[in-house]
Amino acid sequence: MHTDVRIIQLLMELRRQGVTDSDVLSALELTPRELFVPEVFQDRAYDNAALPIDCGQTISQPFIVAYMTQALELAPNMRVLEVGTGTGYQTAILARLAKRVYTIERHAALMAKAQERVKKLLLFNVEFRVSDGMRGWPGQAPFDRIIVTAAARENPPQELLNQLNIKGIIVIPIDRGGHGQVLVRIKRTAQGFQSADLLPVKFVPLLEGVAKSDGEAR
Repeated sequence: MHTDVRIIQLLMELRRQGVTDSDVLSALELTPRELFVPEVFQDRAYDNAALPIDCGQTISQPFIVAYMTQALELAPNMRVLEVGTGTGYQTAILARLAKRVYTIERHAALMAKAQERVKKLLLFNVEFRVSDGMRGWPGQAPFDRIIVTAAARENPPQELLNQLNIKGIIVIPIDRGGHGQVLVRIKRTAQGFQSADLLPVKFVPLLEGVAKSDGEAR
């Protein structure tokens, strides 16, 4: 058990902010965020704030990670697609709560480091892929849950929606231009899709393709 007093303080803060799912909070407690934060920011590992990482990306603030995970309504038998591996922090949280996690990252350098971190935590139910996240992972579809950690422009990619099971849920930031970004939860039903806005957010944009170089800005 990770007993750093900072994580206890963070968990208390997350509870005050509305993260009440005990399984989600336990997953955060068991996952040392300092493993995923650049060395220069080690003293801020448990701040409830986003921090810069390689390739012009960020590691989301713990509240957003916890809130999005809670919004997925995960169960232990579920298969989850994550679009945007980043440091692997969200990936590790998902791996503790789901049967299988399939994670996609467009930056090969980020993916390589994320794999090392997740392996170090002895989480072996994750499959990694450097690919275009907007296209999902057709060979492993359909998924019970999909989480996207970059903002789509106006609408979720149809290919991701198509890869959801009936009764499946996708949680994704949507950029509505002048109205800013909003986190959206979409449930698939036999009749179609039901969408609900959750809260304002700020993410890097969801881009097509694979990054040409590790230093490419998104």
